Amino acid sequence: MEYTKLGNTGLDISRICLGTMGFGDPKNWIHKWVLEEDDSRPLIKKALELGINFFDTANVYSLGRSEEIIGKALKDYAKRDEIVLATKVQQKMFEGPNGQGLSRKAIMAQIDQSLARLQTDYVDLYIIHRWDYQTPIEETMEALHDVVKAGKARYIGTSSMFAYQFQQANTIAEKNGWTKFVSMQNHLNLIYREEEREMLPYCLSEKIALTPYSPLASGRLIRDKTETTTRSQTDYVQNNKYDLTADKDQLIIDRVAELANKYETNRVNIALSWLLQKQPVAAPVIGATKMSHIEGAVEAVDFKLAATDIAYLEEPYLPHTIIGHV
Repeated sequence: MEYTKLGNTGLDISRICLGTMGFGDPKNWIHKWVLEEDDSRPLIKKALELGINFFDTANVYSLGRSEEIIGKALKDYAKRDEIVLATKVQQKMFEGPNGQGLSRKAIMAQIDQSLARLQTDYVDLYIIHRWDYQTPIEETMEALHDVVKAGKARYIGTSSMFAYQFQQANTIAEKNGWTKFVSMQNHLNLIYREEEREMLPYCLSEKIALTPYSPLASGRLIRDKTETTTRSQTDYVQNNKYDLTADKDQLIIDRVAELANKYETNRVNIALSWLLQKQPVAAPVIGATKMSHIEGAVEAVDFKLAATDIAYLEEPYLPHTIIGHV
């Protein structure tokens, strides 16, 4: 495993982050393909054995059940100081007023609930799970600063938004002497590259780390067109992201398969190698419901593509509708 700094910080993270949206309770979550605790724990243990020290979850994943599973497993299998643990806040946890968002009330309540489920005194990275259009960004940034100063989070990060929003948030924090965001968890892969227009240049100039989600486009980059999985058949979020552009994306997917055959390797190595060389990507967030998903992602860290291969993969790309910001 290789390690890198999380942007302009001293924090060391593995080049692969294990995302835990796939661990939880299929009975109380929109995704029916998620694994329950007994099936999740071996995957978490394997990730640790392979050198992954960076784990990402969210309060909304299975409405807290993912945090409970990852918190218990990490407590059993690892030393807390060796782990970089991230969770997120913003999305709906309950119906009615104050059930979601980035108000001071929501942030202060949700950080404590997340810490209780994770069985820890602090998270290393506290991420806002999208922009909140109903709350002044000044209120959000001051509340996040207070979370850090209370010792409940070491750093703060954010997720998909427009580049002007990200710049606005960090400028307001800097102006007031508050904690600034050090990372961006955005949507980026070979068949969705809209972030290259504004977000990547901004993050590169500000030394902000990227921890992209959907690095394999929910598996579409590494499967034949006719191959299906339980997730591909039931995950409407995935369908909303990729179905409309499936035809024009297929040429890129075919080229991933072509290069995998050329180098006698798997498609994961091709797709992740492309992403890992993209600046300023620090650690893609990899979902896993099988051992092979983790093993394949870790193997990809050592696989390097030539510049000509990268150009070949990128050449067919056509502009896409913005997905993920709202």
